[in-house]
Amino acid sequence: MYYTLLMSIETAFGSLVRERREALRTDDPRFSVRQVAARVGIEPAYLSKIERGEMAPPGEATIRKLAGELGEDADMLLALAGKVSGDLREIIRRRPRLFAELLRQLRDAPDHAILRLVRQVRDGEW
Repeated sequence: MYYTLLMSIETAFGSLVRERREALRTDDPRFSVRQVAARVGIEPAYLSKIERGEMAPPGEATIRKLAGELGEDADMLLALAGKVSGDLREIIRRRPRLFAELLRQLRDAPDHAILRLVRQVRDGEW
């Protein structure tokens, strides 16, 4: 079962990266596997294997670089890769029980309710 879950993470992450890169490539040849890999600092063969789901998603730094290149949200790509950004891990480590409870309570909340909560916290209205 763990292997199946891992494979689905690899496939979902890689598919999204490839779809986004290929979409950008239709208008801009700088989005070939070779050129994107060079800008991100990895080997083209490695990026190709990631895109095909043959390799696990890379580390956080590389995912952040890929997100920047592809115009995607880094947190979304990290989540799709089954990872949590370092800054979020540190926040959770400070108060693990509270954040675990908060996330469990928000699990089934509709998006609009979560968005309202985020805005309230961001605007200091809490």
